Amino acid sequence: MLTVGDRLPAFKLTAAVRTTPGEEFADLTDKSFPGKWLVLFFWPKDFTFVCPTEIAEFGKREPEFREQGAQVLGASTDNEYVHLAWQKHDATLKDLPFPMLSDIKHELSKELGILDKHAGVALRATFIVDPDGVIQWVSVNNLDTGRSVPEVLRALEALQTGELTPCNWQPGQATL
Repeated sequence: MLTVGDRLPAFKLTAAVRTTPGEEFADLTDKSFPGKWLVLFFWPKDFTFVCPTEIAEFGKREPEFREQGAQVLGASTDNEYVHLAWQKHDATLKDLPFPMLSDIKHELSKELGILDKHAGVALRATFIVDPDGVIQWVSVNNLDTGRSVPEVLRALEALQTGELTPCNWQPGQATL
């Protein structure tokens, strides 16, 4: 698995970007958001139970990530049409403010080393990548356990201080 200090692999993936007819899809790359931090998170499967709770929470908190100069990117090994159908079907996902990347060929998930060996889907992995394309933070959960979106935001803000942050540091607190 790629980890802190490794470079985010180059990728070009199709994403579901909005539900407006004719504007549903876009091809995105690792270079599509120059100068931005990336918060790239993977979920195992569309139309499941834990995944929409996480995706909806990232959507709800997306303005806070944007305020920190970060672009949120969600991804799974489902195709872009399934992503779009899920957005149209699930009210909590209808107006997501970030792209849902399709890693249907498992290329990016394999390069990152987050493909579950038994299920063949992406683990619940989250990567925070700095504007230079270097991975600065990684968290991976098993298929059954949802992640903490506030912790991802806290980690992003801690990384952006450029300082040492103590245990349980919260934004606004002193650094070391």
